[in-house]
Amino acid sequence: MADEAQQDEKKRKSLEEREQMTELERIRHSCAHILATAILRLWPDAQFAYGPPVENGFYYDVELQHRISPEDFERIEEEMRKEVKANNKFEKITVTREQAIADAKSGRLGGLTERVGESVFKLDLLDQIPEDEAISYFQNGEFIDLCAGPHVMRTGNVKAFKLTHVASAYYKGDETRPQLQRIYGTAFKNKTQLEEFLKAKEEAKERDHRRVGRQQELFAIDDQVGQGLVLWMPKGATVRQALQDFISEELAKQGYDQVFTPHIGKLGLYRTSGHFPYYRESQFPPIIENEALEKMAAEGCSCSEIANRLNEGQIDGFLLKPMNCPMHIRIYAQRPRSYRELPVRLAEFGTVYRWEQSGELGGMTRVRGFTQDDAHLFVTPEQVGPEVMGCLDLVKTVLTTLGMNDYRVRVSLRDPASDKYVGDPANWDKAEAALRDAVQKLGVPYDEVEGEAAFYGPKIDFLVKDVIGREWQLGTVQVDYNLPERFDLHYIGSDNQSHRPVMIHRAPFGSMERFVGVLIEHFNGNFPLWLAPEQVRVMTLNADQELVAYGTAILNQLKAAGVRSSGDFSSNDIKGKVLHAEQEKVHTMLVIGGREMESGSVAIRLHGKGRQGVKPREEAVSELLEAIARRKL
Repeated sequence: MADEAQQDEKKRKSLEEREQMTELERIRHSCAHILATAILRLWPDAQFAYGPPVENGFYYDVELQHRISPEDFERIEEEMRKEVKANNKFEKITVTREQAIADAKSGRLGGLTERVGESVFKLDLLDQIPEDEAISYFQNGEFIDLCAGPHVMRTGNVKAFKLTHVASAYYKGDETRPQLQRIYGTAFKNKTQLEEFLKAKEEAKERDHRRVGRQQELFAIDDQVGQGLVLWMPKGATVRQALQDFISEELAKQGYDQVFTPHIGKLGLYRTSGHFPYYRESQFPPIIENEALEKMAAEGCSCSEIANRLNEGQIDGFLLKPMNCPMHIRIYAQRPRSYRELPVRLAEFGTVYRWEQSGELGGMTRVRGFTQDDAHLFVTPEQVGPEVMGCLDLVKTVLTTLGMNDYRVRVSLRDPASDKYVGDPANWDKAEAALRDAVQKLGVPYDEVEGEAAFYGPKIDFLVKDVIGREWQLGTVQVDYNLPERFDLHYIGSDNQSHRPVMIHRAPFGSMERFVGVLIEHFNGNFPLWLAPEQVRVMTLNADQELVAYGTAILNQLKAAGVRSSGDFSSNDIKGKVLHAEQEKVHTMLVIGGREMESGSVAIRLHGKGRQGVKPREEAVSELLEAIARRKL
C-alpha cells in the first residue's frame, strides 16, 4: 500500500487550495474528523497524524496498539452515527504557536479534550507550519484537532458515509518514519449517491484484472519468478499479440521502422541520458563486471564505496534498461543523417525494468518489467508540429478502435521554479508551445498541469474513462530538445550545415502489461471478437459421425482463414457445452444439429447475449471474417 500512501500524500492540499474545497470535499474532510472522534471513543490511546479528503473519499492516519480490521468498521461507524446525530458544530479556534505547542504536549490536539499524553505527530506538524502562518484548531463535541479547515457547519451535515478499507502508510510517506494505520472511507451528499458509488466499487471488484486474469488464465505472477514480473499465459499472449499486430499495421501506414534493442546496456549510456544516477532509486542495481568486482573486493572496498564509485563514474557497469530512448538514439547516431531522411521514426516493443517497492506493485498495472509500444521520432524543428499531430492521431485511432471514446488530455509542463528540469528554457518554451498547438487542433477537452513534465521535456497524456467511469492514464506523447543535445545528435540541413534534431517520444498503449490490465477490466474479460483469445467454438448436438464430419469441416475452414477456433464434438449435453463455453468467455458459438447439417447452416450464439438465429454456413463465416478484419466491437 506504499504507492497508495505516496499518491495520497501528494493530494494533501495547501492552505490556499483548502479554501477552494468543493462542498463534497468539505463533507469528506469533516467526515474524517468524525471518524477520528469515533476511534478515540473506542481506543483512547490513538495518536492521529492527519486526515485529508482525497479522490473518492478521505482517510485518517492513526498510531494505535489495536490493529484495526474491516471487522471493526461497524463498531466505528456506529460511533460515527452517534456523532452525526449529536449535530455538533465544527468550531474554528485560532491560537498562538506557543499555545498550540503546549496543547500538543498535553495531548489535547488530535484527541479528546480530557485526554493526556504528548501528541507527537501534532508537534511535528506544527514545526512544518511557517512562522507567519496562522494556527487553528477545529473542534466538534469533545474532539479537537490541529486543522486549517474548511468544514461543513455541523456534524449533522454529514449524512452518508462508509468506511472502505484499511492500509499501512508510513508517516509522511517516509519509510524511515513510523508506520501508521490508514483508515479509508467515503462520504457523499446523500445515501443515493453513496449507494451508486458502492455499487460501482463492487462492480470494479468483480472486474479486477487480477481476478479475471486468474479465472481466464490470461497471465500469472509467480513468487518463484519474482513479484512484479508478468508471465503471459497462452490466452493472454494471444490478446497481447493481437494488439501488437494492430499497432504494427498502423505504424507501417505512418512510415515507422521496427528495431530491436538489448535488455541491458552500459551505465555510461544512461549517465549521458541523465537516467543514472539521478533516478537510481527507481532502477535495478547496476551490474558490475566480475573482474572489476573481484579487484575492488581484494582492495577491501565497502559496498558504500563501490556505490560511490559507480555514481561518480569511476567504474563502469551495466544496467537493466529503464528506458528504450538512449538505445534508439544510438541507432540514429550510427551514421551521418541528412534533412532529406527526416523524420526518422524508430519503433520497438521494448521491455524495460524499473525497481518498484513491493508494496507499490499491483497485478499488471504496476510491475517491475514491462513492454512499451515505444517509438522515437527524430525530426527537424519545422516537423515537430505535424509529427506530434500524427502521434496524437495514432493514440486516437487506438482508443476509437477499442471503443474507449470518453477521454481527456493532460498537458504536463515544467515548473519554472524547479531545478529538476534540464536544458535551455528557450527550447522548453518551443516544446510546450508545440504541444499546446497540437492538443488544441485535436479538439478534445484538455488541461495544463505545471511540474508534471519529464525531466527532459513536456508531455501529453491521455486520461481514459472505462465503462464504469474510472480514469486511467494510457497513451503519452513527449517533445524533447534535451536528449539530442546530451547525445550531440546532428543532421545536415539544406544549407549544408550541421543542425540539431528534435526528439518525439510516443507510446499509444504506454505499456502492454498496464494496457491489457485496463482492457481486462474495461471489457470484464469479454473481449471483442478480434481480440478474444478464442474467437469461435463449433459445437455439435451429439457425437453422430456425419454431424462431427460437418462440424470438423466448418472448424477447418475457420482455422484455414486464421480464426482462433476450437471444436466440441463430444457426446456431452449441448447445454453443458454452451455453459462451458460461456464460462471460458468464448466470443461466438456455432451450434449444429441435424437440421443445420441438412440445410448447410449454423445456429449462432454470442457470449452473454444468447441465440442470434440461424444463418447459411458461408454467410456466417464471411461475417465473422469481416468483423475480425475490421476489428468491430
